[in-house]
Amino acid sequence: MNAKVIDNYSRLKIPVFLLPFFLLILIVLFLYAQNALCINEYAEIQKNSFLFINRKLAPYPNLLHNFTQFGDALVFLSLLGLFVLYAPKMWEALLSGSLVSLVFCSLLKNIFAVPRPAAVFDNEGFSIIGKRLSGCTSLPSGHSITVFTVLTVLMFALMPKRLWYKMGWIFFLILIGFGLAFTRVGVGAHYPIDVIVGSIVGYICGLLGIFISRKYKILSWIGNKKYYHVILLLFLVSAILLITKIINENLIVFYLAFLSLVVSLYKIFTVYVKDKK
Repeated sequence: MNAKVIDNYSRLKIPVFLLPFFLLILIVLFLYAQNALCINEYAEIQKNSFLFINRKLAPYPNLLHNFTQFGDALVFLSLLGLFVLYAPKMWEALLSGSLVSLVFCSLLKNIFAVPRPAAVFDNEGFSIIGKRLSGCTSLPSGHSITVFTVLTVLMFALMPKRLWYKMGWIFFLILIGFGLAFTRVGVGAHYPIDVIVGSIVGYICGLLGIFISRKYKILSWIGNKKYYHVILLLFLVSAILLITKIINENLIVFYLAFLSLVVSLYKIFTVYVKDKK
């Protein structure tokens, strides 16, 4: 599998960045045309769409609360733990992309400083699921960035060869991605454009993760069994953090992520011990 991932990544060229940048320019032009390049108008022009989506999704609070956790890198990456054994190159790209997304997310949120919907709209007029967020950190959606960073790395890693399968695979992952990303509107944490911009930025971060892993070998130790003890330690810490989340919120998605980590820990430990004999 790792050879296929390396081959798929090697096929990517710089022009793959054109589409996301083009979409970002379109969004800026749209906001300009709506005279919404200031914070008040940015929130106001999205009020109706935000309330509509929030009300449509609000009847499913448990699903929303679970699915929105996929925007937590700890949860999403824990579910992919086994790929360390079978596709370490993908994990190189995942970690590179996640670090890039962390920088982008923090930087952009500080630059735009857009207040959350809960700080702008009447809180009685829409549903808030989970913690009420009211800081000036709405644009872009960090959860959406994480979701699309991970899905972009996954999408190109396992890209089918045949055209129809390829189109189906891309469509499927984009659909899943937007489904997960828009839970942020459903829980009352973001405006729709926050989510769309976050998804595009996440796509760019995923691509950057792939290109960084291709050019630099700084994370190539992930695929070396000699360093599996480092992976085991990182996964063990992640498992403890997930237990803390389970104690605090008791969500099914946390149990699934924890179970995935336990299986990954067992498999990696088994390979590590055999290699030492």
